[in-house]
Amino acid sequence: MAQHGDPYPVVTVDAVGIVVCHNDQAGGVLARIAVGAELAGIAPTWLVEAHLRHVSGAGERSSAWAAGQIGGRRVKALAGPVVDGEVTWWLVGDSAPAGAAQELARERARAGLLQELTSDLLASMNVERCTAVTVQRAARNLADAAVIVGTGDGRSFPVTRCTAHGPVEQERIALNPGQLPGLAEALLGLPAVSSRWIDPQQVPSWAMPDGFVDDAADVGSVVVVPLPGHGVPVGCLILLRRRQQATFTPGEESFARLFAARAGAALSIARSHALQAHITEVLMHDLLPPDLGRVDGICFSARYRASVAGERVGGDFYDLYPAATPGGETVAVLGDVCGKGLEAAVTAGKMRVALQALLPFAADHTRLLTLLNGVLLSSDRSPFVTLVLATAVREEARVRLRVSSAGHPAPLIVRATGQVEEARTAGTLIGVFADIEFKTAEVALQPGDVCLLFSDGITEARGGPLGNVMFGEDRLRTVLAQCAGMPAEVVTERVQMIVAQWVGEGRHDDMAVLAIGAPHDNRLTTVNESTPRR
Repeated sequence: MAQHGDPYPVVTVDAVGIVVCHNDQAGGVLARIAVGAELAGIAPTWLVEAHLRHVSGAGERSSAWAAGQIGGRRVKALAGPVVDGEVTWWLVGDSAPAGAAQELARERARAGLLQELTSDLLASMNVERCTAVTVQRAARNLADAAVIVGTGDGRSFPVTRCTAHGPVEQERIALNPGQLPGLAEALLGLPAVSSRWIDPQQVPSWAMPDGFVDDAADVGSVVVVPLPGHGVPVGCLILLRRRQQATFTPGEESFARLFAARAGAALSIARSHALQAHITEVLMHDLLPPDLGRVDGICFSARYRASVAGERVGGDFYDLYPAATPGGETVAVLGDVCGKGLEAAVTAGKMRVALQALLPFAADHTRLLTLLNGVLLSSDRSPFVTLVLATAVREEARVRLRVSSAGHPAPLIVRATGQVEEARTAGTLIGVFADIEFKTAEVALQPGDVCLLFSDGITEARGGPLGNVMFGEDRLRTVLAQCAGMPAEVVTERVQMIVAQWVGEGRHDDMAVLAIGAPHDNRLTTVNESTPRR
């Protein structure tokens, strides 16, 4: 992009040949130049053709230089790299100083370096990788070695360093920013200190990559520049040169600050992304369903598939609360929140928290569900919920269940003989009416029997040969009859697999199943017995 401070005429032109910007010097070469003007109308044919070659990609295979006549004198034009379809041209007349071509070539190389740096950093949102790429680019193009000191906690700081051709070293160390002049100021985002004011022999050992020099006496020049972020600094960049190398010039220090500004912006974005990912992971942890297994001699298993591909949570939910005392009832619940996606998942998370708080009332299903209904009614934005509440206790070889439905499909019991029964329970959905009623069913599971709780996403799943036929309860009963005598985990896996095959690639609602089984063995506990993750 053209800058007013450039010593030579500079003009930036977009992909279709429109002038985007130019400096004052360009007006002395192209008399009719103006922002928005067509290049073809103000410049000679040779420059227009060179621009078209460059934006089309042909310029990458030929020289970046073009030359011709403008106003009766010979002019050379140097093309910068294509950035967002725009090309910046530096115009040099034959009367320009002898070193103009070399200086412009150097400026072009720097512009290319900044473009490559931006491209590399934006290709990854990983903070460590972005930091490593930055020090590698800086060491190879700006100095003999580079170090990045990130923002720390006041006692320790992340440090990344490397030489021009050496490996990247990353570690977190305790350091005193006051050991190196300009470091403490750079970490605060203050302007860089000129390299002339930094004694190279004051460079601490932690700032020198392995194999760079034997000691600080071999360091010839040091530049310390801040890495500005979005609102707050993200660290600082330290550039090191050996004693036998030329010291940093003011122009090189100025470019180092520009380099650091580009890197700091990308690192700031990466850190923001990492922070958001961490926050999401922490919040998601409490929304994820628990891992189930055998609890107090009772087998529990569940499967879940969200309506949105790739999501891990949704409006369906299940949970398990092991008995607090020996011989007590373990509480299992499977529910369905009206809605889909993350918003429904958040409501499902609130339901699980409320259920856990109401566990002392679990012995009385009606009271617990009535209290839960009151919780939902008192909330302004909570949608209605259907659920099945089950309490289970092991009694010798069998498992005794009490099951209550709140507007939810009644559970199905699969006997070891292959018979499939429906639990005789019914009730009002919660979160809508103040007056609600429930009927609790008593179920006895003999060894090999399984009680399956499921959401309507299972029976209402549409698919099959015609692609729009509901799976239905009859098919579910047939699948369960084929699972007679199978462990709870096999039952849930097979049901989920058959329904997934029925749906295929079609759209579907959240689907959840939870099985409670009486094992064939008589073990009440085992050393390998799993406990639900809370």
